[in-house]
Amino acid sequence: MKNYIFTSESVTEGHPDKICDQIADAILDEALAQDPDSNMAVEATIKDDFVLVYGEANTKAKIDYEKIALDTIKKIGYDEDYYVTVVVNEQSPEIHNAVNKEEICAGDQGIMFGYACDETPEFMPMPIYYAHQLAMQLAKVRRNNPLLKPDGKTQVSVEYVDDEPKRIDTIVVSTQHDASLSQEEIKKLVMEEVIAPVVDAKWLDENTKYFINPSGSFVVGGSFGDSGTTGRKIVCDTYGGRGRIGGGCFSSKDPTKVDRSAAYYCRYVAKSIVASGLAKRAEVQVSYAIGKNEPISICVDTFGTGKLSDEKLLEVVEKNFNFNVDNILKELDLRKPIYKKTSCYGHFGDPQFTWEQTKALKTE
Repeated sequence: MKNYIFTSESVTEGHPDKICDQIADAILDEALAQDPDSNMAVEATIKDDFVLVYGEANTKAKIDYEKIALDTIKKIGYDEDYYVTVVVNEQSPEIHNAVNKEEICAGDQGIMFGYACDETPEFMPMPIYYAHQLAMQLAKVRRNNPLLKPDGKTQVSVEYVDDEPKRIDTIVVSTQHDASLSQEEIKKLVMEEVIAPVVDAKWLDENTKYFINPSGSFVVGGSFGDSGTTGRKIVCDTYGGRGRIGGGCFSSKDPTKVDRSAAYYCRYVAKSIVASGLAKRAEVQVSYAIGKNEPISICVDTFGTGKLSDEKLLEVVEKNFNFNVDNILKELDLRKPIYKKTSCYGHFGDPQFTWEQTKALKTE
């Protein structure tokens, strides 16, 4: 379709799934800070006041899993008393030996995608860009207003005409709140302090619809309103459904896990294609086999927007980029404790990360 409405959502750090992503990546950061060669896949699940931390680790780091989990929850803004059960075993030696060779090899098989488009200066699709901006602003406002609570969700629907964004059709914001706040007070606060400072007025018109706490009262939230588990928000974490996803989550995984590192590298490649003016939209797919350092396949799709054919662009990509797993870790400098920063509001679009840089591409 050329004319359509496309919608993406985001969630705040107080959402129960995001609580677990933050715990998992805080654990990963602690391991990498002490031992950059750590192999980690430690996740979390939360319900009510119970937290389960579980998974596999092969690291020289000494990690207080319970303290990290409790500190993360407290920093988010939840004051209840939680108890933590830890079930973490050593990583399978078969996996460990398959990965840690003279050159680092893929820690799992799988497919990964990277996507970029020219809809925003960050080369992100507009629906997920604004959904994240609203979620971040909601969190900022909440931290300065004790009557708003940590759990929240946002959603943005963009109308496209001739495959280009024309206007924002609908904005949805749901925020956990103190019981003393009326729904009218919440609507006024969100419109004035969350939406107005973030969304460029040129995308709004008299027909834009706003749904603020459409379910009504939202007092019970976080893990007491729903359960949470690491890795359940992979569409929020990537491109809001605009680009395809490989199916593997990012949070909890050290960079030898290509679910994470290769997805970051594919974003770097796709963004470089669009930033170089070679396409308006670009998607890069790559696949790996566990224990192998070179990809099995690489695919480029520009959805008919490329200045060169996709076959020619694939040649350009292979000439300019090295998808060897060991190289990805070194080129993007991924063995550092940077991952808690990625665990909320998307893994893409933030210029502080190395995979958000771009490379000028040689086409000949």
